[in-house]
Amino acid sequence: MKTSRRQFLKLTAAASALPFASMAASAPAVNKPIVISTWNFGKQANEEAWKILSAGGKALDAVEAGARVPEGDPKETSVGLGGLPDSDGRVTLDACIMDEQGNIGSVACLEHIVHPVSVARKVMEKTPHVMLVGEGALQFALANGFKKEKLLTKESEKAWKKWLKEKKYKPVANIENHDTIGIVALDAQGNLSGACTTSGMAYKMRGRVGDSPIIGAGLYVDNEVGAATSTGVGEEVIRIVGCHLVVELMRQGNSPEQACKMAVERIIRKNPDKAKTLQVGFLALSKSGEYGAYCLQKGFTYAVHDSAMNKLFDASSIY
Repeated sequence: MKTSRRQFLKLTAAASALPFASMAASAPAVNKPIVISTWNFGKQANEEAWKILSAGGKALDAVEAGARVPEGDPKETSVGLGGLPDSDGRVTLDACIMDEQGNIGSVACLEHIVHPVSVARKVMEKTPHVMLVGEGALQFALANGFKKEKLLTKESEKAWKKWLKEKKYKPVANIENHDTIGIVALDAQGNLSGACTTSGMAYKMRGRVGDSPIIGAGLYVDNEVGAATSTGVGEEVIRIVGCHLVVELMRQGNSPEQACKMAVERIIRKNPDKAKTLQVGFLALSKSGEYGAYCLQKGFTYAVHDSAMNKLFDASSIY
C-alpha cells in the first residue's frame, strides 16, 4: 500500500514522540505548591503563606507573609515582638529573604521594628546592598515607612530580670527555647523562595549575630535544586555554611532528609564533644517538592502545608 509523503511525516513524528511520552508518564509528579517551616509556630506561619500559594501567588510573597506571623505574636519569645532580649535588655532582630533569582536582602541587630523580614525584603528590592545592620538598618526601616515600636514585653522583661540574678548564658536551642523561624516554599509556577527571622539566642552578648540573617548559613535558595533553612545554635551553622551545604548535597543527588543529615554529621565531625550539648536542625525542600529535616538532638519540629495537609512532624535526630 502506497503511503503519501504527508502520511509518512505524520507516522514518523508520532513514532519519535513515543519515548518522550513514556518519559513524561514515568516522571514523578511535582508536589507544588508547598510551604515548610521550622517549629510548632510554623503551622500558623504556613497557614498564612498558603493563602498566597493556593491562589497562584509567588513563593517570595508567601514566605514573607508566613514569617510575619510569629514576628507579630508577642507570645513568641524567640521572634520579633516579645522576643527575649540580649544581656543588656535590648531586643535585637535578625532576618533575611531570598527569591528564585538569587536576589537577597538581610538585616541584623535591628531594634524597634516588629517585622524585620519585611525590612530585609526592602533592602533586597530598594538598595544596591545585601545587608544593613544596627542603627543604619533602623534608619532605613523608618525611611521606608516602618513604625518604631517597643519590642520588649512585660513578660520578656520579667524573664530577663530573673536571668540577671545569675547571668548564666547557656545557648540551649530546642522546643522550649528555640531561636528562629525558617520558611521555604515552592509555588505553582515551580519557583522557590525562603525567609528566616529571629530575635536570636536569649540573653546573648550585645551585638551578637547568629546564622539567621546570613545567606548560605541560615538560609539558601537555588531555583535549580532546592532550598534549605536552619535553626538552633547559629555559630555552629555558620562554621559549615550549613544551608548552602544542604542545597549542594541535594544537587549531588541526595534527598532533602539525607542532605540535612549529612550537614548535621559535618557539625559533629568538626567538634564531636560539643555537638552532644547543643541543638542544630536543618529543613530542606527540593525543586520537585520533596522535603526533609534532620537535627542533632530530639525535639526539633517542623510544619508542612500542601494541598493535602497542614501538619507538624518531628525531625529525625542523631542523638
